[in-house]
Amino acid sequence: MTETTYREPDASLVTVTTVTYALHALGLAIGAFGTASVVGAFLFGWPSIIAVIINYVKRDEARGTWLESHFTWQIRTFWVAFAWALVIGAVGAVLAIVLVGFAIWMVGFFVLGLWAIYRIVRGWMALRDRRAVA
Repeated sequence: MTETTYREPDASLVTVTTVTYALHALGLAIGAFGTASVVGAFLFGWPSIIAVIINYVKRDEARGTWLESHFTWQIRTFWVAFAWALVIGAVGAVLAIVLVGFAIWMVGFFVLGLWAIYRIVRGWMALRDRRAVA
């Protein structure tokens, strides 16, 4: 297996990436410890929305560095969570008539919240180790 060679990113871009992970983590924490759900706070809370906007704005600066994978990782985490939230919401709404939908919402959003937490923690740990996230 060959190792990919990256150019070294600017220190300020590492800081920006740390801030975006912190914003995502804040969004998740607001959901976990506040009145919102983890997924709801992650997808619709201002910290994660600001983080994704920063990811899109700064992504070109990260091209060719080991940070590029982190920007892709965070953007993908947000949009995959959004897509699954729509699926869980729709399936739960259809099945709410027979009360099974409420269980689908509870279990589905709980699992999706755990997945989002896992993705942010895993990415942030890779950033701490100064390596690309895979």
